[in-house]
Amino acid sequence: MSFRIQPTPIARPNRCQLFGPGSRPAIFEKMAASAADVINLDLEDSVAPSDKDSARQNVISAISDIDWGTKTLSVRINGLDTPYWYRDVVDLLEHAGERLDQIMIPKVGCAADIYAVDALVTAVEAAKGRSKKITFEVIIESAAGIAHVEEIAASSPRLVAMSLGAADFAASMGMATTGIGGTQANYYMYHDGQKYWSDPWHWAQTAIVAACRTHGVLPVDGPFGDFSDEEGFRAQARRSATLGMVGKWAIHPKQVALSNEVFTPSEEAVAEAREILEAMEQAKANGEGATVYKGRLVDIASIKQAEVIVKQAEMIG
Repeated sequence: MSFRIQPTPIARPNRCQLFGPGSRPAIFEKMAASAADVINLDLEDSVAPSDKDSARQNVISAISDIDWGTKTLSVRINGLDTPYWYRDVVDLLEHAGERLDQIMIPKVGCAADIYAVDALVTAVEAAKGRSKKITFEVIIESAAGIAHVEEIAASSPRLVAMSLGAADFAASMGMATTGIGGTQANYYMYHDGQKYWSDPWHWAQTAIVAACRTHGVLPVDGPFGDFSDEEGFRAQARRSATLGMVGKWAIHPKQVALSNEVFTPSEEAVAEAREILEAMEQAKANGEGATVYKGRLVDIASIKQAEVIVKQAEMIG
């Protein structure tokens, strides 16, 4: 292993990020009462151009007026290719209260995009004397974003999370699909008269996870468009969790419980992880670097895997 140790990501529950349009303030209280770990109030895709100003004001008011509990409170600003984003940043930091935790930056294509937002945020924070520093989450949803994913992951100390935005990513890549996440009907292998469907998002997710883990950023899976397909959502979320992602978006309230279900370690998994740690402690006491647990070899690498599960369970608890 390199002598440069991977930095540890921010310690926070991030199993589910629930999205809601800033143009629909009537749902904010329900979002705050939900079981989602992260709330994303949206000023971008879900808000019509004619509603941008009013949505921004709705969000600014809600940040201070609503009890968000211990949730991470995030606002998705408009893209840097629009005339809205600078006003989103300035108004949020000048007029919203200190309860705001994070700004989500969509359609990031390179590290310079983060630098631009970082410079503006830093200036406004200094001018207004804000005591809590705003963190960033970025969305990879373009060919440029995935091509520059590692430089983006290393771009700013404010950056704590990175998501895959499947719909815009597919459009940018010219993918022949209108589906948002999940299995794609024409992405299959054919052998002996049988079709075998594979995962067209796998490579992009893996690239995001590798970049995030290298630079201490939380990797998050994005939206699953068909909110009537619970098993499809579960399958996508389980693949993401297996690859190393820590959570998933919910674009409908019914997806919150599904995401929490997948990204919460089961009691059995936590118990087994604790037993592995105990077995390895005994092995170390005996001067051994490995031992056998339930018929399989466990070693120092197993400690790291088990610690991830235990720490995640303790943080959620």
